[in-house]
Amino acid sequence: MEGLLRVFFINPRINPQMRDGKSSCRSRLLQNFNSFDTRPILHLHLILNFALFMRKIVIYISLFVAVTASVSCNTELRRIEKSKDYEAKLAYADKLYAKKKYTAAQGLYESLFQVYKGTDKYEPIYYNYCYCSYKMRDYVQAGFYFKNYLDNFPNSPRATEMDYMQAYCYYKQSPKVQLDQTNTQKAIAAMQTYINNYPTSDKVPEANLVIELSRRKLEKKEYNNSELYYNLGYYKAAAISFKSLMRNYPDSDKSDEYKYMAIKAYYQYAKNSIWEKQKERYDEVLSEYLDFADHYPKSKLKGDAEKYYTLAQGNIKTLESYTTTNAKPERLKKEAKKAEKAANKAGKADKTDKPEQSKKSEKADTETKNN
Repeated sequence: MEGLLRVFFINPRINPQMRDGKSSCRSRLLQNFNSFDTRPILHLHLILNFALFMRKIVIYISLFVAVTASVSCNTELRRIEKSKDYEAKLAYADKLYAKKKYTAAQGLYESLFQVYKGTDKYEPIYYNYCYCSYKMRDYVQAGFYFKNYLDNFPNSPRATEMDYMQAYCYYKQSPKVQLDQTNTQKAIAAMQTYINNYPTSDKVPEANLVIELSRRKLEKKEYNNSELYYNLGYYKAAAISFKSLMRNYPDSDKSDEYKYMAIKAYYQYAKNSIWEKQKERYDEVLSEYLDFADHYPKSKLKGDAEKYYTLAQGNIKTLESYTTTNAKPERLKKEAKKAEKAANKAGKADKTDKPEQSKKSEKADTETKNN
């Protein structure tokens, strides 16, 4: 420590006063260093080292205690597993279950099935056994065990709870919106069956909540699919999908948005159609808007929907003017010219191909004659 302080005082790169070449300045600094008391700093350095040392000691002791406890617990578990004292084994399994050590508890419960099957203790053992899988978040296995509980104990007072938990495991298996929603649909069906079977149960409000949350997820999934159709330019499919979304979820708070998106998709579908089909498809936009204004007169999207209604009316008038004057828009004239050019190129290609084909046929005829 003292050597570090000496380097600080004397090194000219660290201490700018040592850059002065005068010997008086250097001698003055050396005198100051010699008179500087470094004992408090040395004491602080020793205290910090001692604190770090004690911290390591505490960490090592805690690790040693944890390892010792786990080893002792494992040895006790092995001893209980080999024991013939089934009452002690059951008590130890309940103790592990209370301590949330569900893996070890489930193994002990399973080893006691053949011992207590047919007795009064078998049902509570199987009850805890089912919940071990649920607590470990193995919802597939837990749902299977809850169903087995109902099959084995159909008249149990816990049958209502087990039936609910079986349905709830489907909900817990429900993935993100972007993935397949088969388990979400199963959760809705199972919860609805539970409500029908136990209409006075205390779990009915929770079952209704699960159904509502699951329906929202399915609604979001279907909306994403409809939006994807629109973004990819499949406007007819998007319009049909948005209308189907409205029919499937009539009580949704976003039904006006779905109707607006259907109007928007029908407009784009008409706009990108051939000239002969545009009028009838613009008429679809008008009818969809009138339905929108009838069902959602106070919607915030009414102004945006009305813009497409106005555009569709203007395009219909333009199309009607073309039909009365027998004139076609410039876009159609350009398309006709392109079609003529393509047809001419195809005709030239056929003419060039015919001589080659005739030559090939002549060669084939001569070969057959020679044979």
